[in-house]
Amino acid sequence: PQPPQIKLSPLPNLIFASRWLQLPLYVGLILAQAVYVFQFWVELVHLIEAAFGNQTALAMLVKSTGYKAMAIFGADGTTVVGYEPVKALNETILMLVVLALIDVVMISNLLIMVIIGGYETFVSRLRLDGHPDQPEWLNQVNASVLKVKLATAIIGISSIHLLKTFINADNYTEKVLLWQTVIHIAFLFSALAIAMSDRIMHPPGAAGDH
Repeated sequence: PQPPQIKLSPLPNLIFASRWLQLPLYVGLILAQAVYVFQFWVELVHLIEAAFGNQTALAMLVKSTGYKAMAIFGADGTTVVGYEPVKALNETILMLVVLALIDVVMISNLLIMVIIGGYETFVSRLRLDGHPDQPEWLNQVNASVLKVKLATAIIGISSIHLLKTFINADNYTEKVLLWQTVIHIAFLFSALAIAMSDRIMHPPGAAGDH
């Protein structure tokens, strides 16, 4: 038997119904997800075309990844006056493009977690119980668990960005490399602090845990 429906007075009912104001936000994130899918396929098509020798596609990849070939120095031997043209797809460009594609996928995963987890937690139940495609992490989703998962996803995205920077390190100053590393470490400590706080507030074996 279903539990009896609880009737709220007008003011509490209005306040509770205000959660639906978040719905346009989640619809907007779905549209942002569509833009990421489009961007992924644009980059992938350029990569395939560049692999077959398309110079226009190669130039677009070089520009999007920020890759620079061997520097050309002036008469004084220290001033950079330009860079040698990139005529073919090389391993460094390939790795940078693949990492950029992985970055898009990881951000897309982050969007999915925010859209599904946020809607389930703050707006309304999706009623996916028994659905064969129900995400495993959605079984025990709540605001605290969602924060930990989002922090973990952000660390993964930061790791990809840091790896891209290290692969293309010749085109960055030591200051940029240092600060990106420091920011990544800050993300790690932030995620660790969030996870520890969640563990303190919800210790294993506490009542209500499964």
